[in-house]
Amino acid sequence: MASPAAEHGAEAASSFPPFDPSTFGSQLLWLAITFGVLYWLMSKVALPRLSDILEVRRDRIMSDLDEAQRLKDESEEAIASYEQSLAEARKKAHDIALSAREKALAEVDAAQAKTDKSLQAKMAEAEAAIAETRNSAMAEVAGIAAETASELVSVLIGSKPTKAALTKAVKAADSAA
Repeated sequence: MASPAAEHGAEAASSFPPFDPSTFGSQLLWLAITFGVLYWLMSKVALPRLSDILEVRRDRIMSDLDEAQRLKDESEEAIASYEQSLAEARKKAHDIALSAREKALAEVDAAQAKTDKSLQAKMAEAEAAIAETRNSAMAEVAGIAAETASELVSVLIGSKPTKAALTKAVKAADSAA
């Protein structure tokens, strides 16, 4: 007698439906029905939904790309405008600095000319004062020389010379020197 497990194994091996040739017809029928139903469900329900989702995503991506391009163009315009404004500001600052420099140079030149004129006037005054002092000193030198000579002669000789003789002797000494 055969064991129950062996009987079950023999029965199970001969009755497995996918390999049983007597059930091939019904299996093919159910395969066709199931495939048809799944095909219809996929083509009428699932694929249109996926297609709509993909189209919405594509439209959103395209609008985002368009928006990004618009923002990029705006930022490039803003950068160009900023650079142009910066260049204009630099040029204006350079012009202002140049104008201020020229104005300062003109003021310095005017002040220097005024100072030079003032110094020349003071130098002329000083030269005139020096000439006047020299002339007065030279005029007094003759008198001092005459007095000194009179004292020397009186000490050496013991008598004072006349004023006319002293003046004549001082003039003769000046012309000889």
